[in-house]
Amino acid sequence: MAKNTQTQPWNTTDIPDQTGRTAIVTGANSGLGLATATALAAAGAHVVLAVRDTKRGEAAAATVNGSVEVRRLDLADLASVRQFAADWHGDLDLLINNAGVMNVPEGRTKDGFETQFGTNHLGHFALTNLLLPHITDRVVSLSSGAHKAPGSPRIHFDNLDLTGEYNPLTAYSQSKLANLLFTLELQRRLSAAGSPVRALAAHPGLAATNLQSHDASLLRTLFYRLVNMLIAQGGEAGALNSLYAAVQDLPGASYVGPDGMFEMRGAPSLVGRSAAASDPATARRLWSVSEELTGVTFPELTAAVRS
Repeated sequence: MAKNTQTQPWNTTDIPDQTGRTAIVTGANSGLGLATATALAAAGAHVVLAVRDTKRGEAAAATVNGSVEVRRLDLADLASVRQFAADWHGDLDLLINNAGVMNVPEGRTKDGFETQFGTNHLGHFALTNLLLPHITDRVVSLSSGAHKAPGSPRIHFDNLDLTGEYNPLTAYSQSKLANLLFTLELQRRLSAAGSPVRALAAHPGLAATNLQSHDASLLRTLFYRLVNMLIAQGGEAGALNSLYAAVQDLPGASYVGPDGMFEMRGAPSLVGRSAAASDPATARRLWSVSEELTGVTFPELTAAVRS
């Protein structure tokens, strides 16, 4: 597998000039999303912070130097996703599907889907397809090393909501596996349509953010706090993987993560995915099911997007 071979570790100073480019970063009010938005804005991009809580989004935007704006987006509500997309006009160079929830107690989105699958996968699935006619460069979706966690994560097509057998870790792993399968099938469809737009995925390694603060288990929450203090890299370092996928000249369907031990920390590099995340038949099946659940389909792309 290819590695980042620079003498010095890749960092935000290596981001090419982004002047004139527009990016959307979902969940950009804190953590990895805010770090990603901050770096892109510093490089000259106009960055839209797509957030559920606009007050928190505005507070976050005030800390960013550069051209930014805040727009409301609730990925757990397909009506909000549709409204966000309907309000978008003009070209969009970069969509970073960053937002997500992790290991939360059993619950449902506004549309009745299991919270983690509905937010992490279905919300971004709908958003991407609705915005795709505007996208000119690439889509980057955040996955996780949890997609290949012990227990062989899989897509539970017979029970996507895990009704009667809910486990927060299982649900999270399923949603992160879905992010990779989505990227795989999206790239196949883009290539078949003759589009130059690329779909890529990234994972941050073990990054100290507030993502773990809503864990269903108090014991796990305390464990994550300890791990964050002792082992994890900071949010800015974790965000480098998304940024690398967003601005480097990489093949479609590439997967970026840290190059250190167990991919927990280190410089961004191309990394491997599990066999389950590499199965084109499963990716096509998931896409079909996702279209049925969301009512959103792959769009007809115009000549402008294809060329």
